[in-house]
Amino acid sequence: MGDLLLVRHGETEWSLSGQHTSWTDIPLTDNGREQARSLAPLIGGFRIGAAFTSPRQRSRETAELAGFPDARVDPDLSEWEYGVDEGVTTVEIHRTRPHWYLFDDGVALGPPEHPGENPRQVGERADRMLAKVDAALANYEGSVVLFAHSHFLRVLAARRLGLPPSGGSMFVLATGTVCRLSTEHGRPVVASWNQRP
Repeated sequence: MGDLLLVRHGETEWSLSGQHTSWTDIPLTDNGREQARSLAPLIGGFRIGAAFTSPRQRSRETAELAGFPDARVDPDLSEWEYGVDEGVTTVEIHRTRPHWYLFDDGVALGPPEHPGENPRQVGERADRMLAKVDAALANYEGSVVLFAHSHFLRVLAARRLGLPPSGGSMFVLATGTVCRLSTEHGRPVVASWNQRP
């Protein structure tokens, strides 16, 4: 069975400023595009059987520049829905909620079109995506690569390792990096994290 590669999209203006970005569809910076291009040889070292991407342009563009223009778009790879915290930094949130922690508390309830998600809901989405990954690993030779977002991929990694969604707090994920989840003696393990070429 192949490995699972997790790719966080390249840098954006909001990843630089620390603003929470879920549905806001902003592009990569020039540096983010360069980060994405530089991933091609790193990912190219693996035999990839299937590639999936979040529907957001920052992930789709990262996939394309990294050599996967035909990556299958899957909404389950979307970033944690931040509700009213969209576009807001953690520092700003702490002014009114000083003890707030995303992986424990989720987000404040937002409007009906963007209500936000709690850790359990993000974990359920990650589990659905992992079922698709397992199906792809069973049906295709090689590894699977996912192009997506920091907080969601951190939860997905936690779930792959048998941890609760809050376990994603233990995995810092930089822009334009590749992480590899593999197995050892039939058990899931972190084989590498935050790799850059």
